[in-house]
Amino acid sequence: MSLKYRIIDTFEQYQEMLAVTDLEERKNYFRYTMMLPFKEMWSTINVPLKAKQENGYDVLMASKMLGYADIFNDKQIIEGLSILKEKNIDLLVEHTVKACMDRANEVGLKINAEEIVFAMYVADPDELKLQNGYTGFGGIPGFITVNIFPNEQNVTKIPAIIAHEFHHNIRFSYFEWDHGNVTVGDYLVIEGLADSFAKEMYGEEQLGPWITKMDKDDLEYSIHVIGAALNIKGFAEVSSYMFGDE
Repeated sequence: MSLKYRIIDTFEQYQEMLAVTDLEERKNYFRYTMMLPFKEMWSTINVPLKAKQENGYDVLMASKMLGYADIFNDKQIIEGLSILKEKNIDLLVEHTVKACMDRANEVGLKINAEEIVFAMYVADPDELKLQNGYTGFGGIPGFITVNIFPNEQNVTKIPAIIAHEFHHNIRFSYFEWDHGNVTVGDYLVIEGLADSFAKEMYGEEQLGPWITKMDKDDLEYSIHVIGAALNIKGFAEVSSYMFGDE
């Protein structure tokens, strides 16, 4: 049975959300309309759609921490949306997801889900400045998100980031993710293979700044630091090595 996918029309959802002026109603629109297709994904990483206590940790807070645009920053959302629409990114997304699906179907790979649900969201460029305004998440089979504040450099790289996250969906369908026992070495392989797939599909020049912007000295230093830490366990520790800071 071939892989199936569904692309959420977030452009339309954002337009509807921006028309909602009541603060609580807008929060609920984001929670129960925009995030509803990803409820299972959020639940897997222990993020409720709505916190039990006022201003508690929920999908609103988590999405901001992951670099999504604040749902009350109308100016940022409108600007991001207008660029994405002007460049017909919805068609690019459709073509890319289908191309990745076709490649996986050709070699008989499966995902551990009935379908892949994909959505693109407007990002806060300040939150994602180290990533040149875009990032993605595909670590839970059946779900892929990309959040982006479009600029001249990153819009051309959308296919490669989708391919990267699609690879995570495939890989995580074939082994169990162990949050507490994953090592730096494991994660190096996970991320390296995802970028290798993206490179195979779309070319090395389309990879993200985490690959293309690293100079020789940074690379040698990273090899030294990470090489000594390959067996360190636990996602909290591992993420500091893999994602770091400035």
